[in-house]
Amino acid sequence: MKTLGLLGGMSWESTAIYYRLLNEIVRERLGGLHSAKLLLWSFDFAEIAERQHHGDWEGAGMLLVEAARRLEAGGADGLLLCTNTMHKLADQVQGAVSIPLIHIADATAVAIKRAGMQRPALLATRFTMEQDFYKGRLADKHGLSPVVPDAAGRDMMHRVIYEELCQGIVTEASKTAYIAEAERLRREEDADSIIMGCTEITMLIGQRDFDIPVFDTTRIHAEAAVEFALG
Repeated sequence: MKTLGLLGGMSWESTAIYYRLLNEIVRERLGGLHSAKLLLWSFDFAEIAERQHHGDWEGAGMLLVEAARRLEAGGADGLLLCTNTMHKLADQVQGAVSIPLIHIADATAVAIKRAGMQRPALLATRFTMEQDFYKGRLADKHGLSPVVPDAAGRDMMHRVIYEELCQGIVTEASKTAYIAEAERLRREEDADSIIMGCTEITMLIGQRDFDIPVFDTTRIHAEAAVEFALG
């Protein structure tokens, strides 16, 4: 089994889910007392979030690169960036190390195409919904046609992620708002599926809330990482 290096803590709420999923999936595959071989670098998310909201992606990238190099030096065979938003810097991180980075958008696109979907609603942070590093990759590399909420919807989703989910707060009001926005995208934008494009969103909604396919990027990413580790 290969050792996975996790760039986590962004936020730790979803990194804890990654840790559980990776170990559960390895146990399911191998049985008995098996668990995943993991190295974890967990950031102080306040330092990352401040750079995000000030547009200091260069500074954030330097932090990620330093951590990735330390994980590689510590024996990691592959990297897992445990966040959708920070995949904005995936190419920079990959370019700084010699081990592969398992890209969350690529793994998600494979799952979407396998399910026969084409026009997923992308629910995420404002950075992921508005910038091109994620939805552009889905379109240009994988031929998908993602749709995103309008400005009010993007603001609502971003606020819930940073002010609630990243702080461990889960409310029925926010769940209702997310479901309503996803249903609007289905109705008005012909969305045929839903991407939970922020790793914390799995805390709030899931397949049980919809009758169209829902793609949980946290689980999909973890499954792709275990495939790499056991392959």
